[in-house]
Amino acid sequence: MERKSLLPLLLFLPPALILFTVFVVLPMVDAATFSFFDWNGYGPITDFVGFENYADVVTHRNFGTAVRNSLIVVAVSLLIQLPLAMWCAIALAERGVHINVLRVLFFLPYMLAEVAAGLIWKFVYDGNYGLLPAIGSAIGVDMPFVLGDKLWVIPAIMLVITWKYFGFHMMIFIAGLQSIPNEVIEAARLDGVKKWQIVRHIKIPMIRSAIVISVFFAITGALQLFDLIIPLSNGGPSHSSHTIVTFLYQFGILRMKLGFGGAVSVILFIACVIVALAYRRILFRVEQN
Repeated sequence: MERKSLLPLLLFLPPALILFTVFVVLPMVDAATFSFFDWNGYGPITDFVGFENYADVVTHRNFGTAVRNSLIVVAVSLLIQLPLAMWCAIALAERGVHINVLRVLFFLPYMLAEVAAGLIWKFVYDGNYGLLPAIGSAIGVDMPFVLGDKLWVIPAIMLVITWKYFGFHMMIFIAGLQSIPNEVIEAARLDGVKKWQIVRHIKIPMIRSAIVISVFFAITGALQLFDLIIPLSNGGPSHSSHTIVTFLYQFGILRMKLGFGGAVSVILFIACVIVALAYRRILFRVEQN
């Protein structure tokens, strides 16, 4: 390496490595260590239990529900949220004052803090004083208490997740669409290619990199969903709306079972690593083909 490039590296790399080690690597090592002990967070770590915490996690009656809900979030993100974001991006890819206003309106939910968004929608869904029962009363329909009903709580949360994050993916797609050379689109129009054919055969294939990034963010974000669920439903009713991370928080942190929580965190970490490696392998294979 040249001295000009080595000096900035020596100046800026150590602080980043120190921060990453202290706040990422060491907590991961601690969580993995805790998972082999029966520890409540106080006193010395002495009660070694081996893989008993992992067995307790897998056999816990609510862990399967948490995994199922996390997979539902992944499915909704890929099958509803991303297509909606793509449709809006295609509609709003052109430049204009009114289009910029619509972009801002769609992107605003993502800028809102997750806790604030959860509290807002909790008021909307409130069965006594919320906006939803008010709309029901106006049209003469009795609305259910969606956050207190096992049947409705997951669809209600999925609506909030879609509303909250589709604007983020929309902006990624818009950036990709605006990077397409205008000459390509104009040449296709001169050849008589229809609009939907331009979208299907030109625009979408040419923003493949943006789609790849967006899908990765959607999957990993769904697996780590936490701070939107807690203020909205807190995992209820009867622990029916837990994700993997809220399950960890409820049954590990709040109940002072740090070993149990560490086992959940290790399982989640392994799942995220497997998803990332599998996703990279699939993309590499597609690129070779």
